[in-house]
Amino acid sequence: MSSGKILIGIVGVCASGKTSLIRNLSGESFEIRHIAQEHSYVKDMWKRITNPDLLVYLEVSYENTISRKHLGWTRSEYEEELKRLQHARENADLIVDTNSLTESQVAQQVLDFINTHI
Repeated sequence: MSSGKILIGIVGVCASGKTSLIRNLSGESFEIRHIAQEHSYVKDMWKRITNPDLLVYLEVSYENTISRKHLGWTRSEYEEELKRLQHARENADLIVDTNSLTESQVAQQVLDFINTHI
């Protein structure tokens, strides 16, 4: 929190909505960072490189990752990302299931959490 702003880290599997959330929260009075934990074998990379004041974990089903991004990946690859994200999920301050939410609804859930907890 070197800039005086709250630092929010965002983690989740590919196509969970991380980029959309960051775009929808830009301009707010906090700093927000995408943490590519899903690509790292270092279980606490999210903390080592960012150490956010607030960690948000975005959940999404395998089926929705395919429909959102046409990733062409296997269920096994999806499950591997879930394993890599396990430590972050266990330490998340907020977990948002993005499966049935719009981008703006996800952003609103995060903003509501920030406004009531920070």
